[in-house]
Order: sequence, then C-alpha cells, then structure tokens
Amino acid sequence: MFKLLSANISSHRLLRSASLALWLTKPASSVASNVFMRRYTCSSALLESYNAGKSVNEILRNARYYLPQHTPIPMPAMSPTMKQGNIVSWKKKEGDKLTEGDLMCEIETDKAVMGFEAPEDGYLAKIILGEGTKDAPVGKLLCIIVPEQSDIAAFANFTPTGSDAAMPSSTTPVASSQPQSAAPPPSPPQTAPIQPVVSAPPSAPQGHIGITPYAKKLAQERGINLQDVKGSGPGGRILGSDLSTVGGSSVRSGPVFSTPYARKLAAEKGVSLSVRCYSTGVVDMPLSAERMAAAQRAIDSKRSIPNYYLSSFICLDETMKLKDKINSLLSSSKSDSAEITLNEFILKASAVACTRIKEANSFFMDTFIRQNNNVDISVAVKTASGDLVYPVVFDAHLKGLTTIRQEIDAMKAKAMEGSLSAQDTEGGTFTVSNMGDCSGVQNFAAIIFAPQACHLAVGHPEKRVIPNADGGWDIAFVIEVNHLIRFKFLSDYW
Repeated sequence: MFKLLSANISSHRLLRSASLALWLTKPASSVASNVFMRRYTCSSALLESYNAGKSVNEILRNARYYLPQHTPIPMPAMSPTMKQGNIVSWKKKEGDKLTEGDLMCEIETDKAVMGFEAPEDGYLAKIILGEGTKDAPVGKLLCIIVPEQSDIAAFANFTPTGSDAAMPSSTTPVASSQPQSAAPPPSPPQTAPIQPVVSAPPSAPQGHIGITPYAKKLAQERGINLQDVKGSGPGGRILGSDLSTVGGSSVRSGPVFSTPYARKLAAEKGVSLSVRCYSTGVVDMPLSAERMAAAQRAIDSKRSIPNYYLSSFICLDETMKLKDKINSLLSSSKSDSAEITLNEFILKASAVACTRIKEANSFFMDTFIRQNNNVDISVAVKTASGDLVYPVVFDAHLKGLTTIRQEIDAMKAKAMEGSLSAQDTEGGTFTVSNMGDCSGVQNFAAIIFAPQACHLAVGHPEKRVIPNADGGWDIAFVIEVNHLIRFKFLSDYW
C-alpha cells in the first residue's frame, strides 16, 4: 500500500489507494470508506498533504474531515479601529438563500451598530456566532456559506475546532471538522476523544482558605466571614459566585482614620471608631462597545497627546442678527429647509478658519505632519442612550449653512436609530463639540482624537454685561470657547 504512494501518483489513484488503505486498516469501517469517497471531493488537497510529507494515517484523517465546498465567513473589521464586536441580530436564518449584498446580520462595533452584507451568492449553511455573542474578535469564524442548497445538511452538526474558530480574514474554502453522522476515522484523536482522568486537586493546607482575587475583594467589601463559605472551585477554592447568596455584614473591623474633632464627637455620641461601614447595595452596569471605545479613546488621548487649552469669549450679537435675517428669508420663501441655528454658524466659521490656519487642519503622523486640503469636521451628536458619537460633515468649507443643517439633522436621526456606519464617523480632520443646548455649561474640556490637531469645545451662550466703546456698558450675547490644541502642531505658530 505504501509503495503505491509515489511522487508521480495521480490524484485518482491516490484517492483509490487511500480508500483501500482505510478498508484494509479498519475492515469494519466500510461505511466510513463510502462516506469518505462520497464527501471527499478535493483530491488536489490530498495530493498536497502527501507532497507535504504527511503519513498515510494523517492523510486519511485529514481527508476524512473535508466537507462539501463552502466558504467560511470570518468576523469582519467594520472599521479600521475595530478589534472585536458584538452580534446584535441575525436578519437571515440557517438555510436561507443569499444574494450578494443581502443584509445578513447587525454587528455592534466600537463606533456604532452596522449591518454586515452577504459577500457572495449561496445559502447560509451554519451560523457560528449567534445573536447576543459578545466581544467576538475580528477574524473569528462567523458563519458558513455553501453554493448549493443540498450541501446545507452536511453542516447541521458542524462545530468549529480550535483552528476553525480563529481564522484569517479569507473566504477560501478550508477543511472543517467532521459531521457527527459519519463514522470515526482510523486513528483520530478528534473523533474518539480520550476522557482525561482528572485527579482531585490537593486540598488546601490547614487554616488556609483558597479564594480567587475577585471573590476576596467581594468578601472584603461585603464583610463576609470566609470561614462560613463553602467554595465550589477546584480544591474548595472560593469563587465570586459562591458569595452571591451569602448574606454579608455591612460592618467590618479594622483600623479607621479619624480627625481629632471626629474622635471628640464619637466620644460624645458613643460611636465606636473601631469598625468601618460599607454599603452592600451595588449594581454592575454592562458597557456597550461604543462606551468602551470612547473610554479607550479618552485614555489614549490623555496618555499620548500633549496638549494645551486656549479660552476666549466671542460676542454673538451680529451673528444672531444674521441668523434671524436668514431664517426670516427662509420663512418668507416658503422653503422646506429647517431654521438655521447657531451650531451651523460655529461649524462654518470653524471650517473657514481651518482653511486659513492649515496647522489646525493637520494630522500628526509620528514622523511628519500632514496638512489636509479639505476640511472634514467631526461633530458631536447624541445617541438614544445618551452617548456621544462623532459623524463627519465632509467638505464643510464648501457647503452652505442650510446644507450643513440638513446633514447634521440626518446624522442625528441615524445616531438615534443606531444606524451610523464607519463611513459616517471616520475621516474627520477637525472636531467641534457644542454644548449650547446644555443650559448652565459655560465651558468644558474636550479631548483630541488622534491623529487630529485640534478640538473646539463650545459652551452654552449667555447674556453678559460688557464695556462698550463709549465707556459705558452693554448687554451682549456671548459664548465661551475652549481651543484644545496638540502641542507639537501649533506651539510655534501661537
């Protein structure tokens, strides 16, 4: 048999020889041989296995795991910064026919919830990552598409192996694990797993309590006596789940720092200072991918971007007059355009300023500074959960006030629906955050989004008394703006 496997053997002869070897080595596995002959259609891959120097048994074992032609679909990177995502919902179910471009599922990224479309025609044979899957890394097997409807049944019991679960972002058909309906191969560790004999872990030393760091922290916060807790972990180790039903005390002994005045009051009131009081009522709120991404951006910005702030007050009297005049003209012309707000003036003024001060519209690229010719402004808008996202008004320096207003309204609607795409939020060259609708917020400090150079933070407009040119006083409408500037860009300019 082994002599038949020569370097010049044809794929047909090699396939027949492999089937014969399977028959000879395991006479009782004729059914497996038939399944092998019926399912294994990639004889070229068998030749590759042989040419790679693999043994006959290994060739047979690998050949046995080939399923009908299929395309594994990995978890896609929906944005350049996406590293993992959550499966919000599936719009197609197993067995459904797919046409290239069909919406298959919705994936929550670090930016927004975006739809993932079918990359090719075919049938959805198997969903690997179901609805509600959290933190699935990019590249992990998402689903399987087959070209023929008759091939769907072969994946009914498909379970990804370690190599299948984490795969490169490729749609080339790859070997898959064996369906449960097929008989086991000759010497397969996968199909006949050996149940390991696990010996009981050594018991903890006398007087020592095994406990996880999280459970220890939880016990300290709740004041739980660990002597009364029976651990469910290996060797009686106490886990966090073991403390969920344990009634802890809100009092824990230990040294307490107190001021002389506090000690005096405690003596007068008869209060003991030898114990510490803790609140046991806590609620852990899960973070969405958007909030985790926002937190990471803030951390990265504060750690890696040196910056400084410039604050100034801007009188809005003339701007407000112009705004009222434009809105009056829009109203009299019976235009469908919504009224212009102060926000559009701020965005347009920022865009014009960026065309005049190129440094403010630049990117820091580690070894050089890239000045952008187009002004694409990232604008802070709220989502339904109250989070902030930053869709982009592209070419803001070329657009009018009404166009900017229409685009912002469309972005706000998409943000509330959670339908902003990566194309909506990527590529900004300058950022504006306007807190004008938050009464009482006069100023605030923003962060710079790499690789941008500046972030303009605008507070709530208010009326103030200011001196006039005649030596008297006027009441003017003003706003306070904070210019957050990357130090390396504009320090020389300013």
